[in-house]
Parts: sequence; structure tokens; C-alpha cells
Amino acid sequence: MRRADRLLKIVHFLRGRRQAVTAAQIGEVFEVCTRTVYRDIQDLILSGAPIIGEAGVGYMIDKDYYLPPVTFDAEEIEALALGISMVRRWTDGLFAAKADSAFAKIEAVLPAALQGKLSQITTFSSKAPAPVPWTVSFSQLRNCIRSRRRITFDYTDDRGAATTRTARPLAMVFFSPVWLLCAWCETRADFRHFRLDRMQSLETRTDDIFPDDPDKSFAAFQAIDGVW
Repeated sequence: MRRADRLLKIVHFLRGRRQAVTAAQIGEVFEVCTRTVYRDIQDLILSGAPIIGEAGVGYMIDKDYYLPPVTFDAEEIEALALGISMVRRWTDGLFAAKADSAFAKIEAVLPAALQGKLSQITTFSSKAPAPVPWTVSFSQLRNCIRSRRRITFDYTDDRGAATTRTARPLAMVFFSPVWLLCAWCETRADFRHFRLDRMQSLETRTDDIFPDDPDKSFAAFQAIDGVW
């Protein structure tokens, strides 16, 4: 990987983390030594990137920091187009509209040499089979995950047993044709995943925010469940 590309990816990596990340962790992701990470971080800071932290403790970046627009090669454009096609086919109208908006912005900043590549995309997401329909709001669940808001809902399991659950929503995962909500279930005091099509009567409160607990996070969920 070119150093310029690595610096760009380090910025994106830091923007995607809620907690400080050590040089060793960054080095492991980008397959470089910690000494190289220290040098990269210092150069990013000198270039104006609002990174805070220190060696041995960890680094964070201001989440409001944005990089200038970047260009994509033909394969990257096709990968983005496929992802947007899948969002359009397999989520809800609100999220599909966001995907279309994102692609329009990408298209607007592409150099003339790559504009023609948009008409040569060869990878698509099929219209069928359709996802199993759900009645709860897909976008509402996404917002609850992002804002760390507890949710309460009625749930019917595969044996037909109905319960009411209170949970910390952590992520949504698509297992075609079913969407699953991964959560820390406070009713059961354990990690659970719930099929969206079996959830009913979703309730949220804007003031019911759960803390950022590493032991009840999606990363902890992934660590104990090899499927993810």
C-alpha cells in the first residue's frame, strides 16, 4: 500500500472508532510497525488532521473532520454501485434514497475520464427473492443504533412464543432473505439476535440512552459468536 493511501485510510479508520486506538492496533490493521504509525500520525497532525492522543495511550480524531473529495478507479466505482444497488433492493425507502443521494454525489465529482465507466457497470443486485417483510421501521432501528437508544418491542420466536423485550440495539445484519437485529437483551441479560419480521410494536424514547459499555457492544457480540 502506498504511504499516501495508508495515511488516508488511517484517517478514515480513526473516524470510525468511538474510543482511542493505540499505535499497535493501527499497525496491526495496516500491517506496519508501531514506529511507522507514530511517524504517520505525526505527519497527519502536521498536515492539519485534528488527531489527539499520545504514544502508549492511543489516538482519536475529531469526528467532524472531513477529507477533501477523492477519486475512484473503475473497480471501486463498480463496488460502490453494487453496494448501493443492494441497499436499494434490500432495505427501506428512506435508506435507499440516501444510497441514491450518495451515488449522485460520487458521480458529480468523478473526473471526465471515469464518467463513462458508470455506463459499463456489469455487477448488479437482483430484484428477487424479496426480503421477508417486516412491520417495524428499518430506518428507526438504524437511528436507535446510531444514537444508542434503548428499544422495547413485542417478539414472537420460531416456536410461536410471544414476549416483550427491552434491548440495546447494536447492529443489523442481512442473512438473505432475513434481516436480523443484533442486541444486548436486557430482558434476558444476554446477547440476542431478533428477526425483524418477528418484531412488533417498536417503542423508543429519545431520553433513554444506554452507555457505551465494551462488554455489551457489537464487538463483544462478534467475539463470542463465530457467525459474525
